[in-house]
Amino acid sequence: MSDAGAPVPASTKDDGLHAALLDRLFNQSVVGLHVLDPQLRLVRISSPPGSDLAEQVLGRHFTDAYHLDRPNSSTGELLQRVLDTGVPVHDRLVHGRADGAPGPSRSFLVTVYRLNGKQGQVLGLLAAVVDVTEREKARTRAIYRARLLRSVGRSLDMATTCQGLVEAVVPGFADFAVVEVVDEVLRGADPPLAPLGAEVPLRRAALRGLMDAEGRDGLVSDTRRLPAGTPFALAVSDLQPRHVALDANSPWLAADPQTARVMRALDAHSLMVVPLTLHGAVLGLVSLYRGPGSEPYDANDTTLAQTAAVHVALSIDNARRYERDHVIASTVQRRLLPQGDSARIAVDTAHVLLPGRNIGCWFDTIGLSGARTALVVGNVAGHGLQTAITMGQLRTVIQALAGLDLEPAEVLARLNDTADRLAAERAALPAGDTLHRESLNASCVYAVYDPFSRTCTVARAGHPAPIVIAPDGSAPAVDVPEGPALFASDSAPFATAVLEIDEGSILAFATGALLPDDESAARVRRALARPDRDLQRLCDGVVYSQPTDCLPDGAALLLARTGRVPPDRVATWELVHERTTPAVARTLVRDRLDGWNLDDETVQSTELIVSELVTNAVRYGTPPLQLRLILDRSLTCEVHDSSPVAPHLRHARTVDEGGRGLFIVSQLATHWGTRYDRHGKALWTEQEVPGLR
Repeated sequence: MSDAGAPVPASTKDDGLHAALLDRLFNQSVVGLHVLDPQLRLVRISSPPGSDLAEQVLGRHFTDAYHLDRPNSSTGELLQRVLDTGVPVHDRLVHGRADGAPGPSRSFLVTVYRLNGKQGQVLGLLAAVVDVTEREKARTRAIYRARLLRSVGRSLDMATTCQGLVEAVVPGFADFAVVEVVDEVLRGADPPLAPLGAEVPLRRAALRGLMDAEGRDGLVSDTRRLPAGTPFALAVSDLQPRHVALDANSPWLAADPQTARVMRALDAHSLMVVPLTLHGAVLGLVSLYRGPGSEPYDANDTTLAQTAAVHVALSIDNARRYERDHVIASTVQRRLLPQGDSARIAVDTAHVLLPGRNIGCWFDTIGLSGARTALVVGNVAGHGLQTAITMGQLRTVIQALAGLDLEPAEVLARLNDTADRLAAERAALPAGDTLHRESLNASCVYAVYDPFSRTCTVARAGHPAPIVIAPDGSAPAVDVPEGPALFASDSAPFATAVLEIDEGSILAFATGALLPDDESAARVRRALARPDRDLQRLCDGVVYSQPTDCLPDGAALLLARTGRVPPDRVATWELVHERTTPAVARTLVRDRLDGWNLDDETVQSTELIVSELVTNAVRYGTPPLQLRLILDRSLTCEVHDSSPVAPHLRHARTVDEGGRGLFIVSQLATHWGTRYDRHGKALWTEQEVPGLR
């Protein structure tokens, strides 16, 4: 009989401890333990109380007991490799379920060790399996959320925004996705408040699914009205998402043939409907479908979808506001630009205005005295209504300056003065005004073509130089000094270049978007290499030559084909500098105007105008003296002399014997003025002639 107080042998203690430890590990551990023999058959597993899993899988090969679909064939190879080498595998992610277990596949982290006996013999394997299904779902949702934030909201185009959403969720979060937007919202209108009326149409904005494009597009209509009593109608009524199970017996499917078509085509079993809403207004609707192989949507999925919908709704609203403002600004821009190409006697013009984000592009063809033509292209950087307004201000100023017959460099210098005043006005706005923080930047090129000297005088302010195409299709080098851009702090003077232009040449003026580099300029030259073609076709050819989507900011192109004044529409006389010259000039003018079959009133008015101009030149000017008549849309009279001194309009008193000459001229002529050049000056008048316009 042993003593009750005798110590327990150490081996007995160890055996008891080991048994207790194994009991706890296999019956209460959250980690699934699996013991495999050398033939990879399950000999013991941990299972919760009341589970019959052990009875189903014990004695079976591991890959027979568990169906691991991702990966499957490699699982047996993995276990055999650990068994052969003894090198453990840690935290291998696999997906599957036990044979006969209900529900979809789950995610597991598997760690495998080889079991060795005391003598080193291989006894089998121990596999520790942790169910990480919920963790993997959360990680997947986080990935989709990050993908949404990356792909959605980076564009001010509603179609791009909606397409970014469906591309972010399909495949993975959904097998089929549709984004529908209220039709009026796509047009820039304010979104309607909830509940959305049954008569309000929604237009499909984006679609993506795991099928070919032909089958996908036929499932969803371009526009539809939401049938009452469906998850879609309910979602846009109370602005709450829905996730519902789909089956052929769903009673509301009879009222919604579109959803029935999608369900049949995809064999879809789960639908989530999320409204696109902002401040209580409805912008649209997102529909997400899941088919075979995907789990039904749950509350966690709904939370993610709501987060995505809020982000998309905000992006759509931003795009809508931008689109509306852009339409207004573009309308203002079009109203401020020339409404057609004005015909000129010595130059033909054509233009193309490409729409884009930047609506500050402008162009002009301005008729000047002496059959000359001013050619203008400019650009105000930016978008929105204020950019269009600034463009209109600069265009108005340059038109007024053109009428003063100034040299191109002087025109740009005075235009820059106006730009400085506009910048100062903007800087003086309150700090809270958004315009106060927006800088101004603009460029302009101004050229004057003279058909008599066949020269083009050009100056530019931070703008690309014009391209000249000779009648033979060659492109001679053009050197036009670049002046500072408008609104720039640089106060460098503007320089002028005088280009000799052959008759039949093409002058091309474009904004910087068309001529950003030498390669682009070469592309434009190639497109213009056939100057005998119709000008509008040449404009179109330049557009066709551009790479796809290379002009998102828009552009303006102005082409001019140089010509000459027809000999039968101009008369020029060299006059002697003496007192009888005015009488001689009247006779010459009368004969010429009779040859042009002009009416008597015009002939008499012109005689008087020429008499006064020639008298002034004889009395106050210096020889040589020249008289020129040009018959275009109006009748132009010019008297040239070499004196730089110009006469001034005076308002003579009743008793004064002189001083009424220019006053009479101003009353008879529609326009009159003085033009200076290096040889002296020219006094000119223009008269409207009935039947010439």
